[in-house]
Parts: sequence; structure tokens; C-alpha cells
Amino acid sequence: MVDGAGRSVSIPFRFSLQAVQAASRREWVELVKRVDDAGFDMLVTADHLGGSLAPLVPLAIAAEVCSRLRLGVMVLNNDFHHPSLLAREAAMLDLLSDGRLELGLGAGHALPEYERAGISFDPAPVRVDRLEEAVVVLRQLLDGESVTFSGTHYRLRNERCDPRPIQAHVPLLVGGGGQRVLGIAARHADAVGFTGLGRTLADGQHHDPSGFRVERVDQDVAHVGLAAGVRLGSLELQVLVQAVVVTDDAIGTAEIIARTQLPSLSAEDVLATPYLLVGSKDALVERLLAHRERWGFSHYTFRPDALGQIEPVIAALPACR
Repeated sequence: MVDGAGRSVSIPFRFSLQAVQAASRREWVELVKRVDDAGFDMLVTADHLGGSLAPLVPLAIAAEVCSRLRLGVMVLNNDFHHPSLLAREAAMLDLLSDGRLELGLGAGHALPEYERAGISFDPAPVRVDRLEEAVVVLRQLLDGESVTFSGTHYRLRNERCDPRPIQAHVPLLVGGGGQRVLGIAARHADAVGFTGLGRTLADGQHHDPSGFRVERVDQDVAHVGLAAGVRLGSLELQVLVQAVVVTDDAIGTAEIIARTQLPSLSAEDVLATPYLLVGSKDALVERLLAHRERWGFSHYTFRPDALGQIEPVIAALPACR
């Protein structure tokens, strides 16, 4: 059986937890151990200024604490990292983790973060163009090539990544909202990160959730299929889940979420979208299977508050993974 993008639905599930805060080394170590024990496949950080851990250093600690979890960032803000310097840091982290790194990259969106750091906040088309150049450069550097590159935003001459990563091919994810970013992922990356988030709202942090509706998900997945072409069969499709609520009153809970947090969506939208998981354990298992069949989504990343709720759902899926 294949999904709507022509991909086999036998792709195994993967689950990652995005951890962004810890008040001490001990708290971080305990969180890493909990994620490992809970059956997640991967631990990821984020890349925001204020209220979040720096993205890469905590992963080095995590590599010492656990030997099983894959490690990554969902996602680095490209404008905060020059690709040449990022490749060096990524290669070192891959070496120190015995080849468990997966690198995620996005175009950046939060104006307040740029302002506080004194970094120019260019229009979205410029940031996305810069992202594409960075992805091309990163891929070549992490693959061990000597890179000479002359683009609009980056120029390198005979640059190499030394030492090289342990992995012959470090998996690279490109994620974000908008079809241009999804197209970059489809053409250049190993994984496509779907968020369902549209334009950044006036507060500079939050997004329009119009991409949560299933018809938009259909469109986004179809766009990736067209952009990827023959690459589609090798791409992993990843989803950032904004909230998980395990409940026997799915309709009532969805109505509350729609009314108080997402007024542009209906309760039906809340229950149908892959970016929110609301329902009983059994219902969520069925929904994950249905989403994989319809869209090919196989990697789900959860926010920290999903801990304590999503584990039984993951445990109910071993035969399907």
C-alpha cells in the first residue's frame, strides 16, 4: 500500500522529544534518561534566544548519558550559524556521539530574537534564499568535499570539514512553513519537516495555524512530492506536534482548544490535523497509522509537555514500527 504521495506506508515510525529547558546539569541528565527510558528514538533541542538552552552543547552531554538515542536540533536558525562554522561543530558533535547526529535547519522567523541580538532581519524571500545556499554548502562539507562556493550570501574557497563526521552521510532535515522551504527540503535534504505554521503574527513569535487544516496538509505533501521527484522514496517526512492531550472526551477537549487557543480552527480541524493529537490512546494509535497511510508521515516530534501522555501511545505501536 502507498500513501497519497506514492510512498510505501511500511516506513517505520520514529518519535523524538524536543527538550529546551533545564536549570542544571543534573536536571538535564535526568530528562535525557527519562526520554531514553520512555521509548523515544531521538532527543532534539531548539534554537531560540531567551528561555531555551543553547542548541548544540546539551547534545554533547546527552551523548555521554545515553548510547541509544539519536541526537539533533529541530531546527537551527540558519541566520545564527554560518554554514562553514556550523559544519565544523556538527562534525565534532557527530564524532563525540559516535555517529548519532541529525541536523535540522530552518530559515528563522522571530523578529524579536533578531532585534535583541542585533542581527539584520531580512525579508522572508531573502532568508529562504540564504537557507537554500546554506543547505547546499552544509551537505557538501558534511559529506567530506572540498567546497568552493560563490553565491549571493556565502562565499567559500577550498573549505573542508576537519575532522570529518563519523557518519558517511549525516542526515539533514530542512523544516518550516511555506512551500518554498518545503521545496528546498524536498530537493536537498534527507528529511522534510512539516509544521503547518503560516505567516508570523504581530507578536513576532507565534504563527497563523492555517496550515493545520487537512486540505492544506494534502497540498503541502503533494508539493513536496512534485519538488522531490525521484528523491521522494528516500525522504523522511517529519511532523512537529504542538500539543498532545490523551483523553476520552476528544470532542469536548477539541472544542476548548479551538475556542481558547486556535479560534481560526474548528474542533473538527483540531481532531483531524497531524499537528495536534487529541483523543484516547487507542484513537491516537489509529490516527498515527491513518496519517502515515495518507501522507507518509513517519517521524513525530513532541514538545516537552507531551511527556507523561504520549508514552502509552508509543508503546502501543511496536508491531507497527
